[in-house]
Amino acid sequence: MSNIFEFVAIKREKSGTGAARGVRRGGSVPAVLYGGGGTVQLLSLNHNEVIKHLNHEAVYSHVLDVVIDGVSEKAILKDVQREPAGVKILHLDFLRVNMNEQVRVHVPLHFINEDKSIGVKKGGVATHSLVDVEIVTLPGKIPDFLEVNLTNLDVGQSIHLSDLVLPDGVSLIALAQGSDHDLPVVSILPSRASKEDTAE
Repeated sequence: MSNIFEFVAIKREKSGTGAARGVRRGGSVPAVLYGGGGTVQLLSLNHNEVIKHLNHEAVYSHVLDVVIDGVSEKAILKDVQREPAGVKILHLDFLRVNMNEQVRVHVPLHFINEDKSIGVKKGGVATHSLVDVEIVTLPGKIPDFLEVNLTNLDVGQSIHLSDLVLPDGVSLIALAQGSDHDLPVVSILPSRASKEDTAE
């Protein structure tokens, strides 16, 4: 299997909507690499290879190698544009990174022990308000995901952003904006059946 953290690209000269359509007609994905003090580079990548890479969750929260005509550059995947149906990839944005400078990136949340949750055992239903969070950290410290443990969560209780356990050197963008941004991540709500039982 090809390395999911390596995107092989070739340079393209022409910019604009028409040029991008031409790249797609040829079975490739137009892309751009920017930032990090370097020049903006217009790229083209094999669509089938891109699809294989994007099927792996880890791609979205890792430092990647973008190999352009044999030369590798470190980058993170900042944006993926898809067709409304979600099958065809229309465009990729790569942001160059300096391993000594912090970056902002979204990482997924993994919810564990939902079936063992106190509230779920009482008949409650777990409602997920967020599926990922934006963090700031050094590129080498980006976690694959953040765990959210529901074991001790009871009916009517929530886990907020401030309750998440973060690795050293990782902080949440939302919390830096103030306590009013301490959003709920997951809550245990009473099920309809349990509400009816209470009413009776």
